[in-house]
Amino acid sequence: MKGQISSEALAKSNRRYFSRAVVPTALLAGILLPLLFVRTAFLALEAGASICSSISCLSWSLIGEGDPSVELGAEWRRTGVDDIELNRATVESAPDSLEGLVAELHSISADDKLDMTTFVLKIKAMILHMENKARSSRLRSSFYRQLASSSIPKSLHCLTLLLAEEYSINSLARSSLPESHQVSRLTNTSYIHIALLTDNILAASVVVSSTIKHSKCPQNLVFHIITDKKTYFAMHAWFALHQVYPAVVEVKGLHQFDLSTRFPSVVETIKEVRLSKSVYGRYGGVEREVKWLESLKPSTYSLLNYLKMHLPEFFPKLRKVILLEDDVVVQCDLAELYKLDLRDNVIGSAVNVSQTEDDTTLCIDPDKRLDNYLNFSNPIILNTPLGSEKDKCAWSWGVNIFDLQAWRQSNITESYQLWLKKNRESEFMLWPMGSLPPALLAFDGFTQAVDSSWLVSDLGWNKPAPGQLISNAVLHFNGPAKPWLEIGYPGTHELWRAHLNSTNEFLRSCAVIG
Repeated sequence: MKGQISSEALAKSNRRYFSRAVVPTALLAGILLPLLFVRTAFLALEAGASICSSISCLSWSLIGEGDPSVELGAEWRRTGVDDIELNRATVESAPDSLEGLVAELHSISADDKLDMTTFVLKIKAMILHMENKARSSRLRSSFYRQLASSSIPKSLHCLTLLLAEEYSINSLARSSLPESHQVSRLTNTSYIHIALLTDNILAASVVVSSTIKHSKCPQNLVFHIITDKKTYFAMHAWFALHQVYPAVVEVKGLHQFDLSTRFPSVVETIKEVRLSKSVYGRYGGVEREVKWLESLKPSTYSLLNYLKMHLPEFFPKLRKVILLEDDVVVQCDLAELYKLDLRDNVIGSAVNVSQTEDDTTLCIDPDKRLDNYLNFSNPIILNTPLGSEKDKCAWSWGVNIFDLQAWRQSNITESYQLWLKKNRESEFMLWPMGSLPPALLAFDGFTQAVDSSWLVSDLGWNKPAPGQLISNAVLHFNGPAKPWLEIGYPGTHELWRAHLNSTNEFLRSCAVIG
């Protein structure tokens, strides 16, 4: 009797184990096989499909036959999960693996009903949980990368302080730039004039050095460096102590332009940028994560980036000027670019496009299309001349040639300021805060496409392809991986530092060069 009772108890235990473990496992085996999971559960959650219970739908899930749309739609509507909102706690507590889901199903009491709706909701919660984790991981990665790119390396900070001290104690560091007998070159239109707006001393040095190195006639080059007040003394000291002969360099701080009386338009732009900066984080027009990352980029709030739009005022006696970014290395002679006929346009910019057989212009890089810079779903953008050209290729900063005479006869700067204001008033629904999108709008109709071979860009976003770093062009390291940062890509450090003097006492003292 005792053995019989034990056998009966054992049978009941086996049946209980079968109902609590084998049945859910068999259900999962039939539904959660990789093919079935991808073909049904994932598609159900992402594209409005469902897990199937009918024979015809199940046959499609397993062997890919028949038209599943009707069956899948019916199954999904039957479960009613479209109308069920999962709360945050449910999603966060969901398992993040198949093993975790199996364990959770095993823990369900035998008396509880495991119907299709409950099962689908658990899968939905699990997928949402995994998506949230993936998104959080990508955001953290982007944050740390942006943080690394926006932080000033200790060596560069040291150099700025050392040079500022040198300016105060060394008369040579305070000597005139340029020397008195070269001052006339600053407004002589027979020379090649190159403008650079930056607060990065080493970057400016590399731009000037690389441009001179690859010029066939460096004695024709005149560099105009505009910086902010805090960097001016160190920047001046560097170029006063490191002559760029036979070229000429001028260093001016914004405080030297007497902005309040002679440059009211510049003051207006400065006020608008500061106002936009103060309210940018308050609005919900742009995703919070996007605004967070954008705010870490030095270029987002840098006044110097926006003051490019005042070149005609900064250089009233010049007819043309080449504008270089401080994150470029010049590996070609810029004389031919300076001679380029802009055909009554104001700006010449490299645009990477191709021509089809029917003369249609295509943007080679989809990431460079206008709709990646401007919000074409907003009626304000749609009602502009660019409204129907969202697939058009956008130009970029890096190396640009300007006809300052044609610019002075236009309302480009005023249009730029208006767009800055419109974007702020729209709560930044037109584009995330930045200097390029409003420039694309303001220069529309005044742009001359330049051969794309002049510029190799995005070298701070992507690992340089073989041969890119030896291109006979202007190399633009736009993006977070600047060549002076540790996060720079392999090969970029050596390329950039090749234009620095490894024996320079300032660079060695600050460990810029080991």
